[in-house]
Amino acid sequence: MNNSELIIIVLNSIVITIAYFVIYPRFCGSDGNKIAKNDVIASAIPLVVVGSVYWGTGQEFSMLFFTLNWFWFTLLSYAIIEIPLMLWYFQKNNVWSSFNKQN
Repeated sequence: MNNSELIIIVLNSIVITIAYFVIYPRFCGSDGNKIAKNDVIASAIPLVVVGSVYWGTGQEFSMLFFTLNWFWFTLLSYAIIEIPLMLWYFQKNNVWSSFNKQN
């Protein structure tokens, strides 16, 4: 793992940590629709930051057995970090039931 990959993983981890431990508990609670809307914004932040640095450079990033460009590396590493935390948060706050409500 080179320095660029580590920086992207750290950036993703920071954004996800702030989202799930600060933003979502304060502003979304157990409302899955609010979480989904805010998560689009949260996941766009690393993409914009990393894209502003690596857009058009052609740099490749290694993900285990294959290489990816900056966009796919950022998006895939974000998902890999976020999914376990999302499952924990949804279970802890009973978010799954909010998707069954009829408005």
